[in-house]
Order: sequence, then C-alpha cells, then structure tokens
Amino acid sequence: MYPVMPNKRALAVIAVLAATALPVVPGISAVAQDAAGDKVVVTVDGKPITEADLKLAEGEVGGELAQLPGDVKRRALAEYLIDNQLFANAAEAAKLGDTPEFKKYVAYLRERALREQYFEKNLKASVTEDEAKKIYNARIAEMKPENEFSARHILVDSEEKAKELRAKIAGGEDFAKVATENSTDTGSKKDGGFLGYFGMGQMVPEFEAAVVKLQKGEVSEPVKTQFGWHIIKLEDRRQKQPPSFEQVKDTIMNSLAVRKAQEKSAELRGKAKVEYVDEGIKKQIEEQQKKQAEALEAAKKATEQGGAAPASKP
Repeated sequence: MYPVMPNKRALAVIAVLAATALPVVPGISAVAQDAAGDKVVVTVDGKPITEADLKLAEGEVGGELAQLPGDVKRRALAEYLIDNQLFANAAEAAKLGDTPEFKKYVAYLRERALREQYFEKNLKASVTEDEAKKIYNARIAEMKPENEFSARHILVDSEEKAKELRAKIAGGEDFAKVATENSTDTGSKKDGGFLGYFGMGQMVPEFEAAVVKLQKGEVSEPVKTQFGWHIIKLEDRRQKQPPSFEQVKDTIMNSLAVRKAQEKSAELRGKAKVEYVDEGIKKQIEEQQKKQAEALEAAKKATEQGGAAPASKP
C-alpha cells in the first residue's frame, strides 16, 4: 500500500529552510499565468506549480507550518511541492505508476476526494447563516444569567503573614503594591495580584466562596486553600456576556454540516445493500443492532405503561 506523504515531510522542509541558506528556486514572473488563469509560483522541469497547488498542499501539511511567518510558510509549501513533483517524476521513471497496487491506491484516493468534494460542495455549502442564527438564538435563550468576578489576591504561606498584610492594607497601604512586594503567586504578583475576570467553578471552592460574599472594593479576611493563605480584593462583579454570533458562527455552521453528513449517510445506507462479510465486524454489528432493538422495545413498553423510558447504553 502506498501511504500518504507524512506530515514529517513538512517538518523536514522547515528544518532545511532554517538550517541552510537555500537560494530562491528560479521561477517565472509573478504575473505569469497558466492556461486556466491560475498564477504560476514555480516550475519544475517546465511543469508549473500554481497557487491552487499551494492551497491543496496547505490543506495537507499546513497544520505543521502554522507557526511560520506567512512568507516562510509560503516558501515551505513551494519546497514541499517541488520535492513532491521530483519524487513523482522518479516514480514514473521507475514505472511504479503501472502497478496494480498503485492503481488500487489511486482509486481509493479518488473515492476519498469525491467524498470530500461532496461534503464541501453539497453539504457544507447548503448550510446557511439563518440556520446557524436560529441555533445560536435558541442556545442563548436557554442560557441562565451568570455572574463573573474580577479580583486581586495576595498569596502567602501562613495565616499570621496574611493577617499582617491585611492590617497594612486596612491602614491605607495600596493592595496592588502589597501584592507585588509580598505575594508568592508568581503568575499574578507582577500585576499587583490581578486575576482578571473569572466565572463560577474556575477557582477552588474556598476562594470562590469568599469572593461571592465580597462587595466591590472590599478586602476579605485571610482565606485558606490548598495553595496557602489568600487576601482577596473584589475589583468588579458583572453579568457574564455570551459570545457573539460572529465568534461562534463557524463552529455552529461546521456542526450543522456534520449533522447533515450524518443524515445523508443514514439515507444512503438505507438505500444501499451493505453486507458485512468479515465475521468479526459482522458480529459487532449484530450485537449493536440487538442492543438498539432492546432499548427501543424497553422504551416502547415504558411509554405504554405511562412510565419514563430508561436511558439506553451506547
């Protein structure tokens, strides 16, 4: 079987670019176009590599190059495609493209590519913003109001030290200054103990319980947690705002596309004749179908008796 070119290839390209001063691969003018109007980026033995090719390569190995600056990433993709073409040429010369194994692999890749195209062109493209907005609005309507808090804290090792520092603050010393000079929490002390905004469940229970009782601007008595002793000052309390539609639109639309794919899969399977020949797979399918039938029967009986249907196991 011919495996897909591994993403390690992309990492190798990065290593070459970082460790050597390779000259820019000679190409044609940036305004050059191929017959289809796709801009040519570089040629290999006269064969063009285009912007569309770069886009396809990015879909395959782009995740490995995500941290690179844009221009370096673009060149890495070009180098990847150059090597891809050179090795393909070498494989052709060795007549590897004529083997039954290769032809079977190409047929598999064709089916996979068609599946991906169907998902993109027929399913994902059918999802509308209006559908996504309906789901967004329904979820927002279901959300219960939540408070979030903004606070500073000072963390020390003993109750005595905490009481000493609180007395200084009560006497007029600036909380942030005392935190910077005394807190053992290295993550917040440089910002005067500032923790930013946080919601319920994000802090340990003892800390959270103390914060909830405070009024804006109030400083707590020493609070013990697993980390030590805290003095807490509540900076602000507000109602947590839900994410905007734009922030979650892509996630919702992708979820809708996946749901449509699942529905389409069920429809197509219902029309197709699928026969499991492998005995191991066949047995698993039969057991799954048996469990589903038992769960449906139990739900039916519970409904007839006026009771609640038991939860089915996956």
